[in-house]
Amino acid sequence: MTSVDSAAPSGGSADAGGVGAFIGQTLAIAEVEARKLLRDPTELASRAVQPVLWLIVFGQVFTRTHAIPTGDLSYIEFMAPGVLAQGVLFTAIFYGIAVIWERDLGIIHKLLASPAPRASLVLGKALAAGIRGLPQAAIIYILAAILGVRLDLRPLAILSVAGFVMLGSATFATFSLVVACLVKTRERFMGIGQLLTMPLFFASNAIYPLDLMPGWLRVVARANPLSYLVDGLRATMIHSGPSHFGLGIDAAVPLLLLGGLVLIASRLYPGLAR
Repeated sequence: MTSVDSAAPSGGSADAGGVGAFIGQTLAIAEVEARKLLRDPTELASRAVQPVLWLIVFGQVFTRTHAIPTGDLSYIEFMAPGVLAQGVLFTAIFYGIAVIWERDLGIIHKLLASPAPRASLVLGKALAAGIRGLPQAAIIYILAAILGVRLDLRPLAILSVAGFVMLGSATFATFSLVVACLVKTRERFMGIGQLLTMPLFFASNAIYPLDLMPGWLRVVARANPLSYLVDGLRATMIHSGPSHFGLGIDAAVPLLLLGGLVLIASRLYPGLAR
């Protein structure tokens, strides 16, 4: 009895130690990736140019024409969360190119030789990608306020927006990592990245409501994870912003997708070293 009783706490602490080590390794990878952003913030600034142009030019023009019915929201209020989601998508979807660079430089081989679990390597990169999305959100917030968008500035709303931005960035960056593990070359990756971004953006509710879409496009939009990110941002970023799917669904869909992608990427990641 004594040996059994003494073994139980030991097993529990080992499990706790394993979880703690996993979290520590994940955060260490995220910290390394985040430091790269501090060294070269111009990348984020350049990625923010296109969403800013969409918001200033496209948003203001269609707000004046009233060509797209958006209910109680002005068109620019309807579009601002979609533009933020676009920035998240366009930045995260090319995250895998950095992984291919790491492969070519031999960094991947060193990471795989470490005792860190493959899942912690993938999750750390996903977390860092989530952090990379926050400065872009700040830029869009400032510009939207200047343009007269009725932002919900309650602390809980801002934290919710930050959560959706980080979740969307992590999800699309992990998807990008999966693609990088499959193609393994920069040329192929760039072609696939450019092929995916615009269909994902236009086949979503970012710039027009689901109700205006033809039936087949509405089905595609409902299967598009970007639609749930846009919907969540629209409900939390805009004052009295509506949610078509419900905030629970908006968060659950990308979260479940992220979990599945992490599992896939963890299995594919060692293949980069071959």
